[in-house]
Formats: sequence, structure tokens, C-alpha cells
Amino acid sequence: MIKIIQGDITRLATDAIVNAANPSLLGGGGVDGAIHRAAGPQLKEECKTLGGAKPGEAKITHGYNLPARWVIHTVGPIWHGGSEGEEEILRRCYENSLCIARSYGLLSIAFPSISTGAYGYPIELAAPVALDTIQKFLKECAYYEMEVICVLHSQKDYQIYIETAKKLGIDYEL
Repeated sequence: MIKIIQGDITRLATDAIVNAANPSLLGGGGVDGAIHRAAGPQLKEECKTLGGAKPGEAKITHGYNLPARWVIHTVGPIWHGGSEGEEEILRRCYENSLCIARSYGLLSIAFPSISTGAYGYPIELAAPVALDTIQKFLKECAYYEMEVICVLHSQKDYQIYIETAKKLGIDYEL
């Protein structure tokens, strides 16, 4: 089941939260900076050992001072108008994060809206990719019970996700 909530991802006591990271994985602005601040300096130290990540890739670290046990870092695409494979890269961010969660036996994972902040991906275009990818994963892995939470920071983004889920016919909880 997909849950859509408005809130602060750094306060969720899920098995994992997903970090919309930059390629260095060493922290930045927006969600990335908030996660690094909340987790504490140990997160950055562990991230230094990972060698960064390319767009679409995902890597996992401990959650340290976060309520979440794990942080899955994924690098979303920078929006260039949609002509440079942005949708496929964004889809891989969600798929790879979900696959890592499953491989670690995690039962709950929370996603921010990847790439819709500083990377400029329009949320109206990103939301269908996110929700469709999550829904397909949950259907393909129906044997594996996982709670997936989409956490939106603003009321506007929250409403866009709800409207998108309705348009796509996706079952969701609030």
C-alpha cells in the first residue's frame, strides 16, 4: 500500500528513508541537507566511504540519529526539459531504492519527491513517474509486504500527489 502524507521525512520512524542526494552523497540543500543535519556527522563520514553515486543509482547507509534505521541515498536527474532521459533516470531512482530496501528485508520506506526541488523537475511530471513506479514494484513483489510512504513537504506538492494518484487509479492511504 502507498501512503501519501505531508510532513518532515527526517521525523519518520520507518525502516528507511530515501535521501534525494547529490552525486557526492556528502550533503547539500533541501531534503539532502535536512537528512544530513538530523542524522549527525557520522552519516557524512559513512557516505565518504561510498564513492558517490551516478544519477539513478542508490546506496544505503545507517540512519544514525534519525528515527529511521537506514538512509537510502539516490541521485535524481537534473531537469533539462525532458529530452535527456530524465524520466528513465527518475524511474531508476525509485526502482533501485525499493530493490535495496527489499534486499535488506525492510518493511517500510519513505520517499521525498525526488528531483523536484533544486534539480527543477516539475512535480506535475515527477509525481506520475514516482507513483507508477512504486505501484508496479508493489504489484510485482506482492509476496513481499512493504509500506511505502510518499512524504511531501508542502501542501501544494501533497495535493499534486493525491490528484495524481486519483488520476492513475492508484490505491493510497492518507
